[in-house]
Amino acid sequence: MKDIKKYIDLHKDRFLNELIELLKIPSISADSAYKKDVLKTADEIKSSLEKAGCENVEICQTKGYPIVYGDKIIDKNLPTVLVYGHYDVQPPDPINLWDSPPFEPVIKKTELHPEGAIFARGACDDKGQMYMHVKAMELMTQTNQLPCNVKFMIEGEEEVGSASLADFVKENHEKLSNDVILISDTGMIAKDTPSITTGLRGLSYVEVEVTGPNRDLHSGLYGGAVANPINVLTKMIASLHDENNHITIPGFYDNVEELSTEERAEMAKAPFSLENYKKALDIDAVYGEAGYSTNERNSIRPTLDVNGIWGGYTGEGAKTVIASQAFAKISMRLVPNQDWKEITQLFKKHFESIAPKGVTVKVTPHHGGQGYVTPIDSIGYKAASKAYTDTFGKTPIPQRSGGSIPIVSLFEKELKSKTILMGFGLDSDAIHSPNEHFGVWNYLKGIETIPYFYHYFTELTK
Repeated sequence: MKDIKKYIDLHKDRFLNELIELLKIPSISADSAYKKDVLKTADEIKSSLEKAGCENVEICQTKGYPIVYGDKIIDKNLPTVLVYGHYDVQPPDPINLWDSPPFEPVIKKTELHPEGAIFARGACDDKGQMYMHVKAMELMTQTNQLPCNVKFMIEGEEEVGSASLADFVKENHEKLSNDVILISDTGMIAKDTPSITTGLRGLSYVEVEVTGPNRDLHSGLYGGAVANPINVLTKMIASLHDENNHITIPGFYDNVEELSTEERAEMAKAPFSLENYKKALDIDAVYGEAGYSTNERNSIRPTLDVNGIWGGYTGEGAKTVIASQAFAKISMRLVPNQDWKEITQLFKKHFESIAPKGVTVKVTPHHGGQGYVTPIDSIGYKAASKAYTDTFGKTPIPQRSGGSIPIVSLFEKELKSKTILMGFGLDSDAIHSPNEHFGVWNYLKGIETIPYFYHYFTELTK
């Protein structure tokens, strides 16, 4: 590989400006009010792939938002890498907690990012990381260093469950055929400690609704005489964990993978400062399932969390009512061997069973996906490890992630190929939160490292 750094240095301002323009578009898939913006983003991705040297670039319509496909087939006898990413983003709420508007990207220097970081919704998840692959493709085609075939599949519904992508994959086996799938929608341990994600948690996401009286009631006239749906809901949610923060749903842990003492010891070798962790979050103590470390709790153990809760009067001042209804959104992060559909049904059955008389409960499943573990002895993993070693000067650490990319397990089932997760974000990037950002150094380092993966994967496949 040659002239990679030279090409990046020559074009880095343009690389940044192009990403900034992409981040200005509020492609929020969860809110139909932004439909035009999501579709506009798909058009921009199509144009970017064409400029990067892809052929057969098209916007593939689905029942939901479109999938942008492009490829560059240089020799059918060479291996094929399929790059997956997504162009949709999370809602930016709460807006008032952003230091700068979420869709007006700015580059600011921080203690961790003296070179600057791009602050905007989607900066890291996943526009910034997805766009690294587009620019890496441009670099390889412009310097005549593309060693194998490449296909891109960029979707617009990852943040809402990838429902359309599942159908697209099942219907396009030949179009998407590949030797390895490459994704950058994860992170690494630190700027000076590269890591490769080898496991993802699954997900089950539900909404619950508790209904009491047929209308909001005066809390003086009816208080203490009828069930208050908000009081009931909070008690029901509280009962989902015991005193050791163990989830109380019957059968929830039946298929949970228990890692050996040796595997847990290997995980513990990853650099981690509990004090720095607490300082970064401005908390005085960590919290979680008894018997496990912080890094184990957020990667190899399943969880249940309330993501939103509402009901009754929440406006300014006072309004003394007993609400007719109360609602909550709940997500469960799952580990390998836990089937998300089975867990969803276990939750539904249990939650409905613990409802007291005087209220009715409705559980609405939203979306989910299976967990995933990739072996560290595959050609893809070895190629990624060599790539990081070349650009970071040290061997990356295999690491399980607490996050979920539900479509990954489907890829393996339908396309019969392994996924390599080469993330360049950091835990501190505040994805899904106010002030999301992505380091300029990380962005450019990703563009530098990805071409080495292609080189080594092609070399090792021969």
